Amino acid sequence: MKSDAERIDEFAAWIEGVMRARGYDIDSPRGGGKTKLAEDAGVHRAAITRLLQRQSMPDLETMRGLSRALGIPVRDVLIRSGKLTEQDLPQAPAPPETGTVPGDQALSAEQAATALGIPEHLRAAFVQITEQLRLGTAAGPAIPEAGADGQAGT
Repeated sequence: MKSDAERIDEFAAWIEGVMRARGYDIDSPRGGGKTKLAEDAGVHRAAITRLLQRQSMPDLETMRGLSRALGIPVRDVLIRSGKLTEQDLPQAPAPPETGTVPGDQALSAEQAATALGIPEHLRAAFVQITEQLRLGTAAGPAIPEAGADGQAGT
């Protein structure tokens, strides 16, 4: 088990690298990087200074602000800080491919049924209806169109 000081040191080292990679000048006393980061994160400059001097671990609101300002998921910040584990915050499954990238195949009706969790006993109907909608073909009784008065024709 790591001590608090070790956790703070590891987290601070990681977050410093991210800060530098995002262009914040945190190394020079007059560079303004700490102040700019504090403004972007919506936190007090002292919170940034305490972290960089390894005095204390940021609170949740500071971590949220750092996450936003640095463009990293708050999940990563919380796990790297040691506040939570990957088991505490499981990663959501990746959404199925949408077929928007040139050369990719479009999502089939069967793949969509699986991705949406359509029960097995309803899949055939889902696939049939989806294909009919996709192809623009009608199945089953026609839906009466509304007349000029807004009422369905009789």
